[in-house]
Amino acid sequence: MNVRIGLGKPIARAQVGLEWTDLLPALDSVNFPMLWALDPYGDAVFNERQVPLLLAELDRLPEVYGGEWVNQARELCQVVQSGVHRFLWFVGD
Repeated sequence: MNVRIGLGKPIARAQVGLEWTDLLPALDSVNFPMLWALDPYGDAVFNERQVPLLLAELDRLPEVYGGEWVNQARELCQVVQSGVHRFLWFVGD
């Protein structure tokens, strides 16, 4: 995970990544549309208007999905919200 201004180089990075498990694809796409969109092989990019939705999903994410990645995703969401033209990237393989 990282934050970029536009398509530029990252200005902030997570220290840990999201460990892909069989649980993530099982998320309900209606209740977790932002997290459901994550793909282990492709990038997912969230803009400043989508970040509040992502934060709300992280707040109600069942504990079994948790881990340090959730805390770091929240921190990176704050970086996105602290400026303009910033995007949160989940980078796939």
